[in-house]
Amino acid sequence: MRRIHVGNALSAFGLGFTVPYLYVYVAQVRDLGATTAGLVLAVFAVAALVVLPLAGRAIVRRGPLLVLLAALVAAALGALSLGLAGSAATVLLSAALLGAGQAVMQPALATMIVDCSTTQTRSRAFALQFFLQNLGLGIGGLIGGHLVDASRAASFTLLFAIEAAIFVLLVVLMATIRIPHAPQIETAVPQSGGASWKQLLGNRAMVQLCVLGFVLFFACYGQFESGLSAYGVEAAGISTSALGTALAANTAMIVVAQFAVLKFVERRKRSQVIAGVGLIWAVAWVAAAYAGLGHGSRTMATAAFVSTYALFGLGEAMLSPTVAPLVADLAPAGMAGQYNSAFALVKQLALAVGPAVGGPLAASLPAPYVVTFLLCSLGITFLALRLGRELTPGQNQPSSARSRVVAQRGTSAEPAPARV
Repeated sequence: MRRIHVGNALSAFGLGFTVPYLYVYVAQVRDLGATTAGLVLAVFAVAALVVLPLAGRAIVRRGPLLVLLAALVAAALGALSLGLAGSAATVLLSAALLGAGQAVMQPALATMIVDCSTTQTRSRAFALQFFLQNLGLGIGGLIGGHLVDASRAASFTLLFAIEAAIFVLLVVLMATIRIPHAPQIETAVPQSGGASWKQLLGNRAMVQLCVLGFVLFFACYGQFESGLSAYGVEAAGISTSALGTALAANTAMIVVAQFAVLKFVERRKRSQVIAGVGLIWAVAWVAAAYAGLGHGSRTMATAAFVSTYALFGLGEAMLSPTVAPLVADLAPAGMAGQYNSAFALVKQLALAVGPAVGGPLAASLPAPYVVTFLLCSLGITFLALRLGRELTPGQNQPSSARSRVVAQRGTSAEPAPARV
């Protein structure tokens, strides 16, 4: 598990190391224009949408470790070739390879966490994963920003070469992992890919969780760097330095609150925790409305806007030990890879649609923009409570299920029911 968490941190470090500077690299350093730079960013999303349905089946059939190693090799080759690319075609192909590799890493690592944890320890494992991912992204972006120089193409080549070396290092590290209790996949799942997807779509709770997940990522993560940023600059008059402060407040809230809220989250039903996140994010959008549509001072508007990002961070800290373990607990034996990949696919769809809808709406119609996502946040609360009716007590609150088992084992008069 420690090696897996190191892999999570390093893969996030590599992502934060280069992705924030892709636009500058393609458009200005390689002088390929803004259109090509925009296509490169789109290729990342398209590559993820193409490979994730295949990745789930590969994880089920071959195991998460082999799939992770293949993804790391692909990402290393993509990063290295991107640093050396000079033409638009080469840049796009390299970005597709890098994007596909990074997309597959997420469900593979998540499935390895599932295989190395129990229902009782899974929430803490995923909370630590989320904490390390944010830490890796932040540190990677900070170091990468100090290494690059738009006037020197060699600095970007060095940047991508370091990223490729990080992925190669991860290949060596991950190859030493031995999954302690991987399921017997051959007898646990259907043999055809179509049958496994049909089984997944027949799981009503999983389908509802995917719908809920789409709204979660669409209304929060899909707005960070597009709609909400545009709203802050255009409607609220926030300076770029204040926008950076808001992003830092989001990361700081996650780092500070992640383990502080963990015990609180573990003692509550997962559906109620997600519903509470919807209410917290609704308050965040109210703060954003005051920042952009209110008549307060510039200082008050800035404080409200920074508070919006901080409240989003609090919600994220509550979701990380809740949603990912729930996906794992809904998966039948041997199907964790398929379920993780399906949920990652939903996430990528939301992250692709969110900026496309939020950006133009925030820039031209700020009031409808805030109202739309305020309603989305309230919709999260409604969908979460509805999902709770589809979950078993063990899926919705593993801690209470464990307590019941302990209580039943403590009574010598009657044996524990077979279902427990």
